[in-house]
This record gives sequence, structure tokens and C-alpha cells, in this order.
Amino acid sequence: MAIAIILILIVIASVLFHLLAPWHAAPPASNWGSIDTTMFITLVISGIFFVAITVFMAVAIMRFRHREGVRAHYQPESKKLELWLIVITSIGIAAMLAPGLVVYNDFIRPPKEAYELEVIAQQWQWAYRFPGQDGKLGKSDIKFVDAANPLGVDPKDPAGQDDVLIISSEVRLPLNRPVKVLLRSKDVLHDFYIPQIRSKMDIVPGMVSYFWFTPTKTGKYEVLCAEFCGVGHYNMRGQVIVEEQGAFDQWLSTQPTFAQTLASAAKPSRDSLVEKGRQLAEKYGCVACHSQDGGSSLGPGWKGLYGRTEQLSDGSHVQVDEAYVKESILKPQARLVQGYPPVMVAYTLSDDELGALVALIRSLGTAQQGNEGSAGAGEDPVAQGQQLAQSLGCLVCHSVDGKQGVGPTWQGLYGSTVTLADGTSIKADESYLRESVLEPGAKIVKGFAAVMPVFKPSDKELAALIAFIKSKANADTDASKAPTGKSP
Repeated sequence: MAIAIILILIVIASVLFHLLAPWHAAPPASNWGSIDTTMFITLVISGIFFVAITVFMAVAIMRFRHREGVRAHYQPESKKLELWLIVITSIGIAAMLAPGLVVYNDFIRPPKEAYELEVIAQQWQWAYRFPGQDGKLGKSDIKFVDAANPLGVDPKDPAGQDDVLIISSEVRLPLNRPVKVLLRSKDVLHDFYIPQIRSKMDIVPGMVSYFWFTPTKTGKYEVLCAEFCGVGHYNMRGQVIVEEQGAFDQWLSTQPTFAQTLASAAKPSRDSLVEKGRQLAEKYGCVACHSQDGGSSLGPGWKGLYGRTEQLSDGSHVQVDEAYVKESILKPQARLVQGYPPVMVAYTLSDDELGALVALIRSLGTAQQGNEGSAGAGEDPVAQGQQLAQSLGCLVCHSVDGKQGVGPTWQGLYGSTVTLADGTSIKADESYLRESVLEPGAKIVKGFAAVMPVFKPSDKELAALIAFIKSKANADTDASKAPTGKSP
């Protein structure tokens, strides 16, 4: 009886939650109404079946509950019941599919005056292309892709010379103007998804899929990839900014055309090699895993990397010079940096391309220049510890600003009381930090899994790391009061 009552309460709560929910869909695009109506019809039909099946279960539990001396009637089959189930189920499925087919038919039939926008997907970034003054997009093909032509526009097609290229994950669109979105992939399967506008379509390599919508509300809308496309999938984000036509035209006029991009690539200049390296990094998706601003990323950051001494996964050390950078690109599994997963694929690049990438990395600063203005890091243990934490990948799991991470935050850690997985407590002093680095599985902090790898830094490096953690101490913070994780 209790189970039957619980089932009835679940039905009542579900219906009330839907009717009284404070969340409502916003209307940022022209065809949001038909899409939301289709979703509502699907929800209603699914809800009816949910209520009917759950109520039937509750009635069956009450009516056919166990009773002394009463046996259930055995009925191996009922053609009448089977017929009813087939008919009702078929009607329900058809009722859910039909509106979707009608809406999809409208979704892929853009008006003749629609403004075209080509979206190019690549692990793990977005790029865009608008037609130029002639109103036509030039032909494109993957065979034309190179450092100077990352979107693969046909250089011999006159219609493509004035095409406007947006080599960025941010794009802008004019308000109240129909937009036909053409979707193309340079590598694997992706999915272009703007949740607030209810626009979503798979991007299949070798095909050009499309849909359309009319932006009806200014604002910023997040772009996501809704199809798993590799280890950097989570980071494949972008932004669509909808603005007035005048503001859009002004922005578009400042963007380079395909012809200007080719001319710039052909013109020799002092920074041409670095620019070529930047284009290659965009083309091959390097920037999705390697940050250029010192931030945490899936692979080692490039800022201040060149000339630095890195610790490898086998405990040895290597200086990041030109030979090491080239080897890491051609044979990324040969010498893995400590703290980073072996997920990078091998690239086959020419000597010129390798030289351009090396030039780009060198342009982002060297170890001698310091990281984030910390000149003289070799003499300052805190600055040296910060560089080590970045190069070893510590800051991927441990935050320094109190935010939740894979491991406990380093803000306020030193000197605090830490609760371990076995229920005991320990003070996070220098001895504890040293043991946590060298033997991370010895004393696991409560609340997180034991996933930290073993590090083998030198005594000087270990002292620098501890000095950096000490610099983040806060006497008022108690690590036992905040969520903690594996040993630091």
C-alpha cells in the first residue's frame, strides 16, 4: 500500500512541478515557437503515458496485493489487450513524430532573402565565413586548407575573394534578418548548438548541412558542440552576438576578406613566421589544449615555456629547446611531461611549419623572461614554485583561489587542519605537504578519489612548490570546513 501511495504522490508532484515551474522559454529567434510547440506536444504525450502507466501500477499494487487464500488468475495471452496496446502506442508515436517532421521541414527551408553564414568546425574550435559584396560564398574544399587558407576557400573562385573570414569562436549576426547557417567540418563529427535559440544540427565530414533562423532579440548566446568530438570536446565553445544592423555592418567591415588574408600571408614581414605559427596552431587545433596566456589547459601552456626545464613522467628533466618542441609535435609520446595525460596525436609537418610553431612558442616568452612578470624566478622560490606548478600540471587539479577542483584548493591550505579519508585529522604543515607530493596515496583527504600521480621533484623544486603553497595560506581559512580532495 505504501508503494502505491508513493507512486500517486510522484504523479501529483510531477504534474504540479510542470504547471507551477517558474522557468519559461525566452523567444530569441523567429522559429523558436514551432520548435517549442513540438517539444511541448512531445512532453504532453509522454506525460500522459507516464501518468497512465504509473497510476496503473498503483492500482495494480492495491487491487492485486497478496491475500491469504487468493491466487492470481493465470492468463497467458490476450489478443484484445495486445491490439489495444499496439493501436494506442502507434497513435502516440505518430503524434510525437508528425509535428517534428513538419517543423524540421520548415527548419531546412530558408527564405530566399536569407543571409548566409558558413560555420566551420574543427577540433576544438569554431570559425565562420560571410559572403562579401557580391552576396555569394566562394567554393571551398578540404584540399585547399593550408596555413594561409585555414578554411579551405578555393583561391581560383572569383566569388570567394571578397568572402569575409572570422577566425574566431565569436561571431556576430544582424537583428531581424533571416540567416541560413551552412555547416562544414574539417575533421570529425561535430554538432552546432545554440541552446537559447533552439538551433541544433549535426556537422558531418564531407557534407554541408544547414538550417535557418531569424534572430529577434539582441544579446549574447552561447555556442556549444553537442557531439563528442575528442578529449577537448568540453572546451569547444563559442558565442553568437546579435546586434542592430548598423552595428553589425560596422563590425563586418573591420574583418579581413579572403583576398586580404592571402595577401597578408604572402607579404614578408618581421612577424610573418610567428603569424604563420599562429595560423598553424589554429588550423591544427593546438590552441584547444595549450593555453597561450598562462591559464590551465589540457596540455602544457605555451606562455614562458621555451627555455624552461620540464620534469618528465619518468622522473627525468629536459630543457624546452627547439629540438624538444619539434620532437613533441612529431612524436608526442616520446617524452611526456609529468602531470599531463598522453592524449596528443602525432602530426606530420614540414620543417617550415615546425619552425613557425617554434617561433610562435618563443614569441610567448621564455623561462628567462619569467611568467606573468615574475622576473628573477630562479632566485625567488615562490615564483619558481608557481612556474613548477604550471609546468607539472598541478594547477589543473588544484585551484589557488578557493574554487572547487579535482584536488583541494591551495588557498588557505598551509597551516589548516585537514580531515583524512580514515576520519583522522592532520595539520597541513611542511612535512605533510612534502609527503603528499612524494607519496600522494599515503594520506588521502576526505571527499576525493586517490587519483594523483607520484611526482619526483628535486629537493630544491619541492621546497619551491611548498613555498608557493605557503604563499597562498590564509590564517582564517580552515580546510576541514571546505570540500577537499586528494592530497596536494
